[in-house]
Amino acid sequence: MITINLLAVLGAAIAAMIIGMIWYSPSVFGKKLMLYVGQTAESMAVSGAKKSMAKNYAINFLGSLVTAYVLAYFIKLLGVTDATGALILTLWVWLGFIATAALGSVLWENKPWGYYFLNTVYRLVSLYAMSLILTFWI
Repeated sequence: MITINLLAVLGAAIAAMIIGMIWYSPSVFGKKLMLYVGQTAESMAVSGAKKSMAKNYAINFLGSLVTAYVLAYFIKLLGVTDATGALILTLWVWLGFIATAALGSVLWENKPWGYYFLNTVYRLVSLYAMSLILTFWI
């Protein structure tokens, strides 16, 4: 039976959200993302996108919790105990599940490659942060 430290899972999910807030802030990559999706601050205000922001953050946080829990399970299952192991696991998870699945946004949704790289590199960075937190806390 594998036991998971739920406090570590919560901490990893919070870290992923903080990284996302920084990553997608207007001063980092937020303006670029809005360009890729064809939005402006004004168009978001008119479309009502800002009204659903709290709900979207809540749903995204739940997704981060699930990701952190599954990552913690893999860390325990594989016996990852150091930063190198966390990095290797992160790279395999990212390559096998994130980078490949996200290709659909470019191939079928006509999003530009910049959109793909912006989002998948964010996922790589946040997964590694989560892996580090979980490796050293669980």
